[in-house]
Amino acid sequence: MGEGATRRRDAPCTKHRRQSRSSRLGVTASLLSASPRLRVAPSPISVIPSSLSFGDTRPMNRFKQSILLFLIAACLLLASPQPFEAASLGQDEGPPPKQMVLTLSEASHFAGLAMKCITREYPNKPDHTNNDASDVRSPRSMHPAFYGCFDWHSSVHGHWMLVRLLRLFPKLPEAQRIRDALNNNLSAESISGEVQYLSQENRQSFERTYGWAWLLKLAEELHNWNDEDGRRWSKNLTPLADALADKYISFLPKQNYPIRTGVHPNTAFGLAFALDYARAAGNQKLAALVEERSRTYFARDVNYPVSLEPGGEDFFSPALMEADLMSRVMEPIEFRRWFHRFLPGLGGPASQTLLRPALILDRRDPKLVHLDGLNLSRAWCMRSIAARLAHTDPLRFLLTRAAEAHASEALSHVASGDYAGEHWLASFAVYLLSLNRI
Repeated sequence: MGEGATRRRDAPCTKHRRQSRSSRLGVTASLLSASPRLRVAPSPISVIPSSLSFGDTRPMNRFKQSILLFLIAACLLLASPQPFEAASLGQDEGPPPKQMVLTLSEASHFAGLAMKCITREYPNKPDHTNNDASDVRSPRSMHPAFYGCFDWHSSVHGHWMLVRLLRLFPKLPEAQRIRDALNNNLSAESISGEVQYLSQENRQSFERTYGWAWLLKLAEELHNWNDEDGRRWSKNLTPLADALADKYISFLPKQNYPIRTGVHPNTAFGLAFALDYARAAGNQKLAALVEERSRTYFARDVNYPVSLEPGGEDFFSPALMEADLMSRVMEPIEFRRWFHRFLPGLGGPASQTLLRPALILDRRDPKLVHLDGLNLSRAWCMRSIAARLAHTDPLRFLLTRAAEAHASEALSHVASGDYAGEHWLASFAVYLLSLNRI
């Protein structure tokens, strides 16, 4: 055969190779845009400027053009935010989640932060109404037990944290110093002064319900602790715990609507800790009331607008705190059905601001640093919720991973060097790291 025949025979092969390359590139781009890990809308190729020129259209240049298109598409896909998605986090993918465990070294570090503040009277932000001129008093004169740590509730949960650490680590290097401090602050005389304060005029809403909840958590921690000091502190604290339990019982039937904020008055948080205490202490009246109120407030909630979180000064997630409460109130099967109705799109684009740690730009600001607390409380809620979901539920793994990300982000900032965060964040860290340890 002649030279012309050879050219004619090669021509369809060249055409076939060009079609094959184009087909493979098209399939690759299609797979990339369909990947659940790299989901973006619109398709990256659709956002390439139509004015982009690639010169002539000879076969080699068309091949280079295809390669360039592919690289641009891949870069746009990889640069887009990677969502936490249930579909892309199957239980068989990746290494198992890290265990968040409190170590002796961390316990000592956190104890040191609390010991620096529980006897530090100033600066102080009292939740106090002056009834007359004689009512203008120093924090310690009003609160002989809980006058430190900037405010009453932070002092209370600082004491809770120290008790928790003593229980978990009896040989903590700071153990004797902690016992000496608690002997002073949790004396019968000091607690009597706190009870007296609550009985004064215009104290109905004092620390309601955030400070109430932490005081009952302290009482719960001391309850049934087989320790001589612990039994004495528990006895001393009982009149104050009883007074606040009575305040819950008096107030909750009058609270017609829950408070769904991300800060102190959050109703779900106040109910969760009150229920823990009531069950541990055998206060059946309080437990029954909290369970009834929880169902009345939250059992019919569906399609929570999670994309609205977080608020700029939140230290709680209203959505997760509510779910954490309902995981205590409901039996597992009922809770799982409720949770999927409550957050039906969890893992999708609208829930990314809930699943990703909050960003803090100024930890010296006492309100902005709340977001470090948000990351910690989100992590403990996610862990608790995940533990109540079925082992085969993809959301169990999703929440466990998200909790790990939140904890990793927040724990390194507990000791920021600024009192705005250091007077309270350690308690949140210890609660997270010691869940289900006692």
